[in-house]
Amino acid sequence: MVCTGPGNSVSLFTDSFAGGFPRGAVSLCSRRTVPAAQGKRDERRSTVNSRGTRVLAAAALACAVFGFVTPQASASSVPSYQTWLSDVHTAMQGGTAYLDQRIAKGGTKLAVVTDIDNTALETYYHAGKPTEDVLAFIKHAKSKGVSVLVASYRSSASSAKEALTDAGYPVDRVCVRKSSESHATDTKQRCRKEYAAAGYTIIANVGNRPGDFTGGNYEKGFKLPDYNEQLS
Repeated sequence: MVCTGPGNSVSLFTDSFAGGFPRGAVSLCSRRTVPAAQGKRDERRSTVNSRGTRVLAAAALACAVFGFVTPQASASSVPSYQTWLSDVHTAMQGGTAYLDQRIAKGGTKLAVVTDIDNTALETYYHAGKPTEDVLAFIKHAKSKGVSVLVASYRSSASSAKEALTDAGYPVDRVCVRKSSESHATDTKQRCRKEYAAAGYTIIANVGNRPGDFTGGNYEKGFKLPDYNEQLS
């Protein structure tokens, strides 16, 4: 980038980022001033010799001031929405058939447990929108007389239930984190234990993080993708 400066000088500085510096960053950039009176040959030589230094300096300045990291391709990056839907469909495949078979065996207070974010709801991709394969699974369970229980790391049971019912989910009970719990795994384990202690037989547990399935107290798990725990 070239900016005219006072005294008929030219200030030269290089933007090393494809998307450009954030608004306000220009005033923080170090500038190299070249007097206009210098010959064109000296100016070209100076520009060539200092180009690499300016690029590195600009990159270092942006990283130091703004905490930027140059974007890099990563195999663990979150995939497209369509890929996620396909992966969810694969994870839930055979779910309703399993419910029918398990319900036929009988039991006391049969129930399914579901997580909310990036499980029952498409939180990462479309906040508040139901995940259709999970919704169909839950509705099928409810139609067969199975209770629908929720275990979530959200802090408000009332708002969690409202978010689910607004998305079309039937909900019987909601369990959320306590202020003393610092990890979602602790909440999910406690919630299932409390449900089991209340007499529920949890025949299916739906979630997307490894911690959603730690600790037992359920018969079968349906794990949606979290892509190396990038979807909370």
